[in-house]
Amino acid sequence: MPYCNVQKANIYYEEIGSGTPIVMIHGFSPDHRLMKGCMEPIFQERDGYRRIYIDLPGMGQTKDYESIQNSDEMLVAVIQFIDTKLQEDSFLIAGESYGGYITRGVIAKMPERVMGAAFICPMIIPDKNARTLPEHANIQVDHEFLTTLTEEKREDFKGIHVKLDEYTWKRYNEEVVAGMKIADPAFLEKISGAYEFSFSIDQEVFPKPSVFIAGRQDHITGYKDVFDILDKYPRATFAVFDVAGHNLQIDQGELLNTHVGDWLDRVNLNTKL
Repeated sequence: MPYCNVQKANIYYEEIGSGTPIVMIHGFSPDHRLMKGCMEPIFQERDGYRRIYIDLPGMGQTKDYESIQNSDEMLVAVIQFIDTKLQEDSFLIAGESYGGYITRGVIAKMPERVMGAAFICPMIIPDKNARTLPEHANIQVDHEFLTTLTEEKREDFKGIHVKLDEYTWKRYNEEVVAGMKIADPAFLEKISGAYEFSFSIDQEVFPKPSVFIAGRQDHITGYKDVFDILDKYPRATFAVFDVAGHNLQIDQGELLNTHVGDWLDRVNLNTKL
């Protein structure tokens, strides 16, 4: 299995394709399968991209991470991975939820190398109590399918997803829950107690093509807080999808594909200018 050894972790990763590198960073608790399920459909009709999916420390199959103490050191591990795998090359980056927060840290530390950024359900504010959040809602419900689930699984499903049907359940289990089951809960609890970077991010304008995609019913990270940083991303599209929660890549996969595709097109145009 492919691993990349950095100072405080041995990072598991998977690579698909060749060409422009895109580093994919999942959220807090799942693993690389979340971003793989989210992004790979987009590249079935797009050549020329080297997709690099990582498992963050404490998640997935990444090993030897126990000495990492906080989000600062999580970010250092990601940057060391990028430096090791890509040397001095420029790259694209896509982050989901906590991965979006790490992405903003990468931009703060090495903005000249980042050609563009995609943020999916991004965590803008680390302090959960300070976030502006909408009410969660179940909008499209297959009641007959729900009767096939145990009460525990049904309540978990209803608590996170806006669409409740067999397709959504299958992807949720394969791409999200499967990773959460193998995460290190004690390590994640430690990191969640030191969740915020010790330094300021979004201090400088990031002038490269970007996209922020949020769910209108996302009660985990919300969508309104994105407005507070948009001025720092003058080339960003900001989309809020209805009938979409914190796993909007499953709730609204086709819309996501369209917006990420548009972002890639804008990056290509920008590099030719």
